[in-house]
Amino acid sequence: MEKLNDRWLRIIGILVVALVANFVFYQPDNGPEDISWFNALLISLIEWTVLLEVNRQGILLARRHFPRLNQTRNRILLELSWFVVATVLQRVTVTYLYDVTQFWGYPLPGGTYWVTTLVSFLFTLPIAAIYEGQHLYRQWWATYYEAEQLKKENLQSQLDSLKAQINPHFLFNSLSTLSSLVSEDARQAERFIEELASVYRYVLQTNEQPLTTLDNELQFIRAYFNLLQMRFGRSVELEVETDERLNGFLLPPLTLQLLVENAVKHNVALPNRPLIVRIYTDEVNNLFVVNTLRKKQNAVPSNRTGLTNITTKYRLLKQPDVVVRQTSDCFQVMIPLIEATAYEYSAHRG
Repeated sequence: MEKLNDRWLRIIGILVVALVANFVFYQPDNGPEDISWFNALLISLIEWTVLLEVNRQGILLARRHFPRLNQTRNRILLELSWFVVATVLQRVTVTYLYDVTQFWGYPLPGGTYWVTTLVSFLFTLPIAAIYEGQHLYRQWWATYYEAEQLKKENLQSQLDSLKAQINPHFLFNSLSTLSSLVSEDARQAERFIEELASVYRYVLQTNEQPLTTLDNELQFIRAYFNLLQMRFGRSVELEVETDERLNGFLLPPLTLQLLVENAVKHNVALPNRPLIVRIYTDEVNNLFVVNTLRKKQNAVPSNRTGLTNITTKYRLLKQPDVVVRQTSDCFQVMIPLIEATAYEYSAHRG
Protein backbone atom coordinates (compact mmCIF):
# COMPACT_ATOMS: atom_id res chain seq x y z
CA MET A 1 0.00 0.00 0.00
CA GLU A 2 1.24 3.50 -0.86
CA LYS A 3 2.63 5.59 1.98
CA LEU A 4 1.22 9.09 1.96
CA ASN A 5 3.86 10.68 4.24
CA ASP A 6 1.13 12.93 5.60
CA ARG A 7 1.65 12.77 9.35
CA TRP A 8 1.71 16.52 9.89
CA LEU A 9 -1.17 17.13 7.51
CA ARG A 10 -3.27 14.62 9.44
CA ILE A 11 -2.37 16.06 12.86
CA ILE A 12 -2.93 19.69 11.86
CA GLY A 13 -6.01 18.87 9.78
CA ILE A 14 -7.73 16.95 12.58
CA LEU A 15 -6.94 19.64 15.18
CA VAL A 16 -8.20 22.49 12.99
CA VAL A 17 -11.37 20.66 11.92
CA ALA A 18 -12.13 19.55 15.51
CA LEU A 19 -11.70 23.07 16.86
CA VAL A 20 -13.88 24.65 14.15
CA ALA A 21 -16.54 21.95 14.42
CA ASN A 22 -16.68 22.29 18.20
CA PHE A 23 -17.05 26.04 17.82
CA VAL A 24 -19.93 25.54 15.37
CA PHE A 25 -21.84 22.85 17.25
CA TYR A 26 -21.12 23.46 20.93
CA GLN A 27 -23.90 25.25 22.81
CA PRO A 28 -22.38 28.09 24.88
CA ASP A 29 -25.43 28.28 27.16
CA ASN A 30 -25.01 24.74 28.48
CA GLY A 31 -25.53 24.45 32.22
CA PRO A 32 -23.13 22.95 34.82
CA GLU A 33 -24.76 19.56 34.43
CA ASP A 34 -24.01 19.49 30.67
CA ILE A 35 -20.74 18.54 28.96
CA SER A 36 -17.97 21.13 29.25
CA TRP A 37 -16.34 22.80 26.25
CA PHE A 38 -13.11 20.90 26.85
CA ASN A 39 -14.84 17.51 26.97
CA ALA A 40 -16.81 18.43 23.88
CA LEU A 41 -13.52 19.20 22.13
CA LEU A 42 -12.13 15.77 23.06
CA ILE A 43 -15.25 14.11 21.64
CA SER A 44 -14.96 16.22 18.50
CA LEU A 45 -11.32 15.14 18.11
CA ILE A 46 -12.34 11.48 18.32
CA GLU A 47 -15.18 11.91 15.81
CA TRP A 48 -13.07 13.75 13.23
CA THR A 49 -10.08 11.46 13.68
CA VAL A 50 -12.29 8.48 12.84
CA LEU A 51 -13.96 10.22 9.89
CA LEU A 52 -10.76 11.57 8.36
CA GLU A 53 -8.92 8.29 8.81
CA VAL A 54 -11.75 6.38 7.14
CA ASN A 55 -11.74 8.85 4.25
CA ARG A 56 -7.95 8.54 4.07
CA GLN A 57 -8.38 4.82 3.42
CA GLY A 58 -10.58 5.78 0.47
CA ILE A 59 -7.75 7.91 -0.90
CA LEU A 60 -5.32 4.99 -0.58
CA LEU A 61 -7.80 2.64 -2.24
CA ALA A 62 -8.34 5.03 -5.16
CA ARG A 63 -4.61 5.52 -5.67
CA ARG A 64 -3.98 1.79 -5.57
CA HIS A 65 -6.56 1.13 -8.31
CA PHE A 66 -6.01 4.29 -10.39
CA PRO A 67 -2.50 5.57 -9.69
CA ARG A 68 -1.54 7.14 -13.03
CA LEU A 69 -2.02 10.68 -14.24
CA ASN A 70 -4.32 9.61 -17.09
CA GLN A 71 -6.54 7.86 -14.52
CA THR A 72 -7.21 11.04 -12.53
CA ARG A 73 -10.92 11.13 -13.41
CA ASN A 74 -11.56 7.56 -12.24
CA ARG A 75 -9.49 8.13 -9.12
CA ILE A 76 -11.43 11.26 -8.13
CA LEU A 77 -14.78 9.59 -8.81
CA LEU A 78 -13.85 6.67 -6.55
CA GLU A 79 -12.64 9.03 -3.83
CA LEU A 80 -15.84 11.12 -3.99
CA SER A 81 -18.01 8.01 -3.84
CA TRP A 82 -16.09 6.78 -0.81
CA PHE A 83 -16.30 10.19 0.92
CA VAL A 84 -20.06 10.48 0.38
CA VAL A 85 -20.86 7.00 1.67
CA ALA A 86 -18.41 7.11 4.60
CA THR A 87 -19.35 10.62 5.69
CA VAL A 88 -23.11 10.06 5.48
CA LEU A 89 -22.92 6.77 7.38
CA GLN A 90 -20.65 8.13 10.09
CA ARG A 91 -22.48 11.40 10.68
CA VAL A 92 -25.98 9.94 10.53
CA THR A 93 -25.02 7.11 12.92
CA VAL A 94 -23.28 9.40 15.43
CA THR A 95 -26.05 12.02 15.30
CA TYR A 96 -28.68 9.30 15.81
CA LEU A 97 -26.86 7.98 18.89
CA TYR A 98 -26.56 11.50 20.32
CA ASP A 99 -30.26 12.08 19.64
CA VAL A 100 -31.71 8.92 21.16
CA THR A 101 -29.44 9.04 24.24
CA GLN A 102 -29.63 12.82 24.62
CA PHE A 103 -25.87 12.65 25.09
CA TRP A 104 -25.55 16.44 25.08
CA GLY A 105 -28.32 16.84 27.63
CA TYR A 106 -31.08 17.78 25.19
CA PRO A 107 -32.85 16.24 22.17
CA LEU A 108 -31.44 17.25 18.79
CA PRO A 109 -33.60 19.19 16.31
CA GLY A 110 -34.78 17.27 13.23
CA GLY A 111 -32.53 19.18 10.82
CA THR A 112 -29.37 18.31 12.72
CA TYR A 113 -28.78 15.22 10.59
CA TRP A 114 -28.55 17.29 7.42
CA VAL A 115 -26.53 20.09 9.00
CA THR A 116 -23.87 17.85 10.54
CA THR A 117 -23.51 15.86 7.31
CA LEU A 118 -23.21 18.94 5.09
CA VAL A 119 -20.79 20.67 7.46
CA SER A 120 -18.69 17.52 7.47
CA PHE A 121 -18.38 17.71 3.70
CA LEU A 122 -17.28 21.35 4.00
CA PHE A 123 -14.41 20.17 6.20
CA THR A 124 -13.39 16.88 4.58
CA LEU A 125 -13.53 17.87 0.90
CA PRO A 126 -10.88 20.66 1.17
CA ILE A 127 -8.55 18.24 2.95
CA ALA A 128 -9.20 15.62 0.27
CA ALA A 129 -8.46 18.28 -2.37
CA ILE A 130 -5.08 18.93 -0.72
CA TYR A 131 -4.26 15.21 -0.89
CA GLU A 132 -5.29 14.99 -4.53
CA GLY A 133 -3.42 18.18 -5.43
CA GLN A 134 -0.22 16.78 -3.91
CA HIS A 135 -0.69 13.51 -5.75
CA LEU A 136 -1.35 15.24 -9.08
CA TYR A 137 1.73 17.41 -8.66
CA ARG A 138 3.94 14.40 -7.89
CA GLN A 139 2.48 12.46 -10.82
CA TRP A 140 2.92 15.40 -13.17
CA TRP A 141 6.49 15.94 -12.03
CA ALA A 142 7.33 12.23 -12.37
CA THR A 143 5.80 12.16 -15.86
CA TYR A 144 7.65 15.33 -16.86
CA TYR A 145 10.95 14.02 -15.47
CA GLU A 146 10.56 10.68 -17.25
CA ALA A 147 9.72 12.46 -20.51
CA GLU A 148 12.80 14.65 -20.18
CA GLN A 149 15.00 11.64 -19.41
CA LEU A 150 13.63 9.78 -22.43
CA LYS A 151 14.16 12.88 -24.55
CA LYS A 152 17.78 13.15 -23.40
CA GLU A 153 18.42 9.48 -24.02
CA ASN A 154 16.87 9.75 -27.48
CA LEU A 155 18.95 12.82 -28.34
CA GLN A 156 22.11 11.13 -27.07
CA SER A 157 21.29 8.06 -29.12
CA GLN A 158 20.85 10.21 -32.23
CA LEU A 159 24.13 12.00 -31.57
CA ASP A 160 25.94 8.69 -31.10
CA SER A 161 24.43 7.47 -34.35
CA LEU A 162 25.66 10.57 -36.17
CA LYS A 163 29.14 10.12 -34.73
CA ALA A 164 29.19 6.50 -35.85
CA GLN A 165 28.51 7.62 -39.43
CA ILE A 166 31.69 9.72 -39.57
CA ASN A 167 34.42 7.20 -38.77
CA PRO A 168 33.60 4.65 -41.51
CA HIS A 169 32.97 7.43 -44.03
CA PHE A 170 36.27 9.14 -43.26
CA LEU A 171 38.23 5.89 -43.29
CA PHE A 172 36.68 4.76 -46.57
CA ASN A 173 37.63 7.98 -48.35
CA SER A 174 41.12 7.98 -46.87
CA LEU A 175 41.74 4.39 -48.00
CA SER A 176 40.45 5.24 -51.46
CA THR A 177 42.97 8.08 -51.66
CA LEU A 178 45.74 5.81 -50.36
CA SER A 179 44.88 3.20 -52.99
CA SER A 180 45.38 5.80 -55.71
CA LEU A 181 48.70 6.95 -54.24
CA VAL A 182 50.13 3.46 -53.91
CA SER A 183 49.94 2.95 -57.65
CA GLU A 184 51.41 6.39 -58.38
CA ASP A 185 54.09 7.12 -55.76
CA ALA A 186 55.11 4.58 -53.09
CA ARG A 187 57.14 7.12 -51.07
CA GLN A 188 54.26 9.59 -51.11
CA ALA A 189 51.96 6.76 -50.05
CA GLU A 190 54.22 6.09 -47.06
CA ARG A 191 54.07 9.74 -46.01
CA PHE A 192 50.33 9.64 -46.52
CA ILE A 193 50.04 6.68 -44.14
CA GLU A 194 51.98 8.57 -41.46
CA GLU A 195 49.80 11.64 -41.85
CA LEU A 196 46.71 9.49 -41.93
CA ALA A 197 47.66 7.83 -38.64
CA SER A 198 48.07 11.25 -37.04
CA VAL A 199 44.79 12.52 -38.45
CA TYR A 200 42.83 9.42 -37.51
CA ARG A 201 44.16 9.64 -33.96
CA TYR A 202 42.42 13.00 -33.72
CA VAL A 203 39.25 11.49 -35.16
CA LEU A 204 39.19 8.76 -32.52
CA GLN A 205 39.92 11.18 -29.69
CA THR A 206 37.47 13.94 -30.52
CA ASN A 207 34.61 11.94 -32.00
CA GLU A 208 33.79 10.67 -28.50
CA GLN A 209 33.05 14.26 -27.46
CA PRO A 210 29.96 16.27 -28.41
CA LEU A 211 32.05 19.39 -29.05
CA THR A 212 35.65 20.46 -29.58
CA THR A 213 37.38 23.83 -29.80
CA LEU A 214 37.79 25.80 -32.99
CA ASP A 215 41.54 25.77 -32.42
CA ASN A 216 41.61 21.96 -32.40
CA GLU A 217 39.48 21.81 -35.55
CA LEU A 218 41.73 24.26 -37.38
CA GLN A 219 44.86 22.30 -36.47
CA PHE A 220 43.17 19.13 -37.64
CA ILE A 221 41.92 20.59 -40.93
CA ARG A 222 45.41 21.81 -41.79
CA ALA A 223 46.74 18.29 -41.22
CA TYR A 224 43.87 16.85 -43.23
CA PHE A 225 44.56 19.30 -46.05
CA ASN A 226 48.14 18.05 -46.16
CA LEU A 227 46.68 14.64 -47.02
CA LEU A 228 44.59 16.18 -49.79
CA GLN A 229 47.56 18.01 -51.26
CA MET A 230 49.56 14.78 -51.32
CA ARG A 231 46.83 13.44 -53.56
CA PHE A 232 45.88 16.49 -55.62
CA GLY A 233 48.98 18.68 -55.39
CA ARG A 234 48.34 22.38 -56.02
CA SER A 235 44.89 21.63 -57.35
CA VAL A 236 43.49 22.32 -53.89
CA GLU A 237 44.24 25.33 -51.71
CA LEU A 238 43.26 26.29 -48.18
CA GLU A 239 42.93 29.82 -46.81
CA VAL A 240 42.27 30.33 -43.09
CA GLU A 241 41.46 33.77 -41.67
CA THR A 242 39.90 33.42 -38.22
CA ASP A 243 39.86 35.68 -35.18
CA GLU A 244 42.13 34.26 -32.48
CA ARG A 245 39.70 35.33 -29.77
CA LEU A 246 37.33 32.62 -31.06
CA ASN A 247 39.84 29.77 -30.74
CA GLY A 248 38.21 28.60 -27.50
CA PHE A 249 34.70 28.56 -28.98
CA LEU A 250 33.12 25.18 -29.70
CA LEU A 251 31.69 23.21 -32.61
CA PRO A 252 30.99 19.53 -33.31
CA PRO A 253 34.15 17.52 -34.09
CA LEU A 254 35.04 16.94 -37.76
CA THR A 255 32.67 19.64 -38.97
CA LEU A 256 35.39 21.24 -41.11
CA GLN A 257 36.56 17.86 -42.40
CA LEU A 258 33.07 16.98 -43.63
CA LEU A 259 32.71 20.30 -45.45
CA VAL A 260 36.16 20.17 -47.05
CA GLU A 261 35.63 16.56 -48.06
CA ASN A 262 32.31 17.46 -49.73
CA ALA A 263 33.96 20.34 -51.59
CA VAL A 264 36.66 18.04 -52.99
CA LYS A 265 34.21 15.27 -53.80
CA HIS A 266 31.77 17.36 -55.85
CA ASN A 267 33.99 19.97 -57.56
CA VAL A 268 36.61 20.03 -60.28
CA ALA A 269 40.15 20.69 -58.99
CA LEU A 270 42.89 21.54 -61.53
CA PRO A 271 46.40 22.98 -61.09
CA ASN A 272 45.54 25.99 -63.24
CA ARG A 273 42.07 26.34 -61.69
CA PRO A 274 42.48 25.14 -58.13
CA LEU A 275 39.64 24.39 -55.77
CA ILE A 276 39.95 27.06 -53.10
CA VAL A 277 38.49 26.52 -49.63
CA ARG A 278 38.30 29.59 -47.40
CA ILE A 279 37.63 29.39 -43.67
CA TYR A 280 37.00 32.65 -41.83
CA THR A 281 34.98 34.16 -38.99
CA ASP A 282 32.85 37.28 -38.59
CA GLU A 283 32.34 39.70 -35.72
CA VAL A 284 29.26 37.87 -34.36
CA ASN A 285 31.03 34.53 -33.75
CA ASN A 286 30.04 32.72 -36.94
CA LEU A 287 32.43 30.47 -38.84
CA PHE A 288 32.23 30.38 -42.63
CA VAL A 289 33.47 27.64 -44.92
CA VAL A 290 33.36 28.73 -48.56
CA ASN A 291 34.61 26.85 -51.61
CA THR A 292 34.69 27.68 -55.30
CA LEU A 293 31.87 25.99 -57.15
CA ARG A 294 32.73 24.09 -60.31
CA LYS A 295 30.71 20.91 -60.22
CA LYS A 296 32.04 17.77 -61.84
CA GLN A 297 30.35 16.81 -65.10
CA ASN A 298 29.82 13.15 -64.21
CA ALA A 299 29.57 13.55 -60.48
CA VAL A 300 27.40 11.19 -58.49
CA PRO A 301 24.34 13.12 -57.20
CA SER A 302 24.95 14.28 -53.64
CA ASN A 303 22.74 13.04 -50.84
CA ARG A 304 24.14 15.83 -48.62
CA THR A 305 24.96 13.35 -45.85
CA GLY A 306 27.75 15.56 -44.48
CA LEU A 307 25.60 18.68 -44.31
CA THR A 308 22.71 16.74 -42.85
CA ASN A 309 25.02 15.36 -40.21
CA ILE A 310 26.19 18.82 -39.19
CA THR A 311 22.75 20.47 -39.20
CA THR A 312 21.25 17.58 -37.24
CA LYS A 313 23.95 17.85 -34.60
CA TYR A 314 23.25 21.55 -34.16
CA ARG A 315 19.54 20.86 -33.85
CA LEU A 316 20.07 18.14 -31.25
CA LEU A 317 22.41 20.41 -29.31
CA LYS A 318 19.67 23.11 -29.36
CA GLN A 319 21.95 25.61 -31.10
CA PRO A 320 21.18 28.14 -33.88
CA ASP A 321 20.71 26.71 -37.35
CA VAL A 322 23.52 26.10 -39.80
CA VAL A 323 22.94 28.29 -42.88
CA VAL A 324 23.80 27.04 -46.39
CA ARG A 325 24.01 29.40 -49.37
CA GLN A 326 24.97 28.70 -52.97
CA THR A 327 25.67 31.11 -55.81
CA SER A 328 26.81 30.53 -59.36
CA ASP A 329 30.50 30.45 -58.36
CA CYS A 330 30.68 29.52 -54.67
CA PHE A 331 29.19 27.30 -51.98
CA GLN A 332 29.01 28.71 -48.45
CA VAL A 333 28.16 27.19 -45.09
CA MET A 334 27.77 29.39 -42.00
CA ILE A 335 28.36 27.58 -38.70
CA PRO A 336 27.43 29.35 -35.44
CA LEU A 337 30.30 28.92 -33.00
CA ILE A 338 29.21 27.95 -29.49
CA GLU A 339 30.52 29.86 -26.51
CA ALA A 340 31.90 27.41 -23.94
CA THR A 341 30.30 29.05 -20.88
CA ALA A 342 26.89 29.29 -22.57
CA TYR A 343 26.99 25.62 -23.59
CA GLU A 344 27.99 24.49 -20.08
CA TYR A 345 25.08 26.50 -18.60
CA SER A 346 22.65 25.06 -21.16
CA ALA A 347 23.89 21.49 -20.58
CA HIS A 348 23.61 21.96 -16.81
CA ARG A 349 20.02 23.19 -17.08
CA GLY A 350 19.12 20.37 -19.47
